[in-house]
Amino acid sequence: MLPLLLFALVCLILLAGFPVAFTLAGVSLIFAAIVSLFGGFDLYLLETIPNRLYGVMTNATLIAVPLFIFMGVIMEKSKVAEDLLTSMAKLFGRMKSGLGLSVVIVGALLAASTGIVGATVIAMGLISLPAMLKRGYPQEISTGLICATGTLGQIIPPSIALVILGDVLSSAYQQSQLSLGNFAAKTISVGDLFIAAIVPGLMLVVAYAIYFVLFVKVSSEGQYQDQDDLEVPKLIRSLLPPFALIFIVLGSIISGVASPTEAAGIGALGAMLIAWSGGKLSGGVLKEATRQTAFITTMVFLILIGASIFSLVFRGLGGEEIINEIFNAIPGGLFGAMLLVMVMVFLLGFILDFIEISFVVVPIVGPVLMAMGADPLWLGIMLAVNLQTSFLTPPFGFALFYLRGIAPESIATESIYKGVIPFIAIQIGLLILMAIFPDIVTKLPSIIYS
Repeated sequence: MLPLLLFALVCLILLAGFPVAFTLAGVSLIFAAIVSLFGGFDLYLLETIPNRLYGVMTNATLIAVPLFIFMGVIMEKSKVAEDLLTSMAKLFGRMKSGLGLSVVIVGALLAASTGIVGATVIAMGLISLPAMLKRGYPQEISTGLICATGTLGQIIPPSIALVILGDVLSSAYQQSQLSLGNFAAKTISVGDLFIAAIVPGLMLVVAYAIYFVLFVKVSSEGQYQDQDDLEVPKLIRSLLPPFALIFIVLGSIISGVASPTEAAGIGALGAMLIAWSGGKLSGGVLKEATRQTAFITTMVFLILIGASIFSLVFRGLGGEEIINEIFNAIPGGLFGAMLLVMVMVFLLGFILDFIEISFVVVPIVGPVLMAMGADPLWLGIMLAVNLQTSFLTPPFGFALFYLRGIAPESIATESIYKGVIPFIAIQIGLLILMAIFPDIVTKLPSIIYS
């Protein structure tokens, strides 16, 4: 029971408010030292930590993380998102639910071009929330729609979450194949996960839009009134650059012209060119974008280092064997084991960010599930959508905190909680559909690669 005790202890200390990266590493090392006194852990295993850290430092795939973060921050700080939403609202203005639809579409575009949930929710909240309230949209649907579309950055590629998950799943898949005696297994890549995420991501966008059109009652004031202000050249200038950037980044990965890391470099350069062409790439914007990129990247890699140490100690205590035994003892085989993992990830989403869950939980359960027959791409997208759902779950959903921080005081926190419930139901519905019909995830990659 020592591995499970270590995991419970880490969760307990995280709930007390200690920093994640230092908790993962510190608690694991102290636990290993104490247990070793009673012969429960071999301290010589800790000599592999430098090799693990060197592996993190030299991982070419993870270079995509700061590049995609920089791309997203530049798009946010240069007000490209604001111009995009304003133009889209005017384009759909003649429709009764036009502003809401524009929020869904712009949220999807921002998700594809930034991949940062916090930045997207805050940008959409500052820009669109006052306009939606002014035009008669209910508080619940306005806040719920903004929170839900802001989390699309988790599943719509190119996504930082998918980059991290892809790298972790690649290692887990190789480990599962080695455990089965397959020493020449084909690896999976971040690009594979990007392709697999396209259809589920589009399904979420369409489901949000359909729900909004069919079930949200908007007064006639909900229409955008300034139709004469719609200028086609300005609309094209707002829409074309982000579309082109997304097309180039994803197209280069899917076609095999560039790796995800190389495509991230193209995206970062493209975002700077878009901001520069619009006259919005000042020294201040560049400085702030660089500072924020360094801050987020440092957080990600510190957590990865802490998670690597935790994973080493967990395995040294026999944790992998324990997980294997538990999964094999669950009725229903792969289905039962997968259901347990999905429920556990959903609950952990209340206290941990997607980065921590990706680095801590997936390396533990991934190899066992894939050895039981789970398709790695299907598993990755199921986890990604599940982690996206955790961003919305009251009372600890991170998207709810982001919006609460910038929403007017007149909007009750209870309204934000109520607003996200239909969108949580939509995401759970997508999870059920993908569980019943795995082809939703696996069909497009098989078509492209065939």
